[in-house]
Amino acid sequence: MSTTTSHTPPGSEGQPEGPAVPGGRPARLIQNEVTTEIPVHLLFRDDPDPVNPVKVPLKPAVVARRQGTGEQPRLGRPAPVRRRPLPEVDPELVERPARALPGLAGVLAGACGLTGCLATSWWAGLLPPAAVGALGLPASAGAGLGPAQWVAYAGAGALGLLGFAGLARGRSGRAWVLGMFGGYRGTVRRTGLLWVNPLLPRRRVDVRLRHWRSEAMPAADPDGMALRVVVLVVWRVRDTARAALGVEDHETYLRECVEAALARVPVEPAGGTRGGVTAAGDALTRLVAEETAPVGVQVFSVQPIRVEYAPEVAAAMHRRRIAALDARQRASMLSSVVDSVEDTVTRLTVRGLVELDDYERKVLVRDLTVAFCSGRGEPL
Repeated sequence: MSTTTSHTPPGSEGQPEGPAVPGGRPARLIQNEVTTEIPVHLLFRDDPDPVNPVKVPLKPAVVARRQGTGEQPRLGRPAPVRRRPLPEVDPELVERPARALPGLAGVLAGACGLTGCLATSWWAGLLPPAAVGALGLPASAGAGLGPAQWVAYAGAGALGLLGFAGLARGRSGRAWVLGMFGGYRGTVRRTGLLWVNPLLPRRRVDVRLRHWRSEAMPAADPDGMALRVVVLVVWRVRDTARAALGVEDHETYLRECVEAALARVPVEPAGGTRGGVTAAGDALTRLVAEETAPVGVQVFSVQPIRVEYAPEVAAAMHRRRIAALDARQRASMLSSVVDSVEDTVTRLTVRGLVELDDYERKVLVRDLTVAFCSGRGEPL
């Protein structure tokens, strides 16, 4: 005959026991500070009965953390942002330098054409006598306008027109994209007075470092609440050929890429625990830079500079944040009071200034707690 002795752990009086398990043994539960709802029979059990096996429903253990111990909760990793397929651009559409002559060549060509026109007019006898005398030219025979004179006029006029029409002034931070019959002929990035073929259509592109402050765009926080976010984008055109010819409007494309990235990246308002606007800015910069690189736009930074909740949820979120701040302040005050009381009682007893039994210790702790809370002006 065997006798089973049940040992009751200290501090378990008055606690309800768990549900009874078939077989006559109650399934006790350990109730401590860290882990709850773990059946005792799973830790201390006899050999299984081969005749009447005991089936115990298993439940997941609930693990909690003690408050006020300095233990910080683990921050959940942000979900990876799903990347969209990048646009495909003609691989042969790559910026290359175009031919451009110094501006002096255009000036000389225009001057030669103008001189040729004057000489042809003198040859045909069309210059007035006053102009002939001012220029010191001999008297013309006045052969009139014949086929030779018309050919000379056409050649000299074309030379002068091409010389003066091709003059252009290149400035720092500006470039010209040249094309012909729908094709790409090169990019001119040189500065100063230049001569560019006037028969090639030009398209000016700004290649300076630029910044764009957006209007309030729709976004969402990690919990899915609607936000209005203003971002500052720092960018520039790296490949003028792709920016001008690979997309209809590279500035509009950049704006739409930023809006699409805001729809996929959660933005946390300032004061959050998941990195705030810094983490969101890094993710936005990475996404927008990847999507705009194929069209020749280089993005350096996409940073949220103003984050606020949408008008329809702003009032509710404001009340929630105020309640969270108040609860955090009360928890901090309570931890400070408990630490002060513990330090005071410990110093009094360790130094031997007082000898306290359990009742006196409880009374002293209560009085000190009331005194410290009253000193901080908090309601009891």
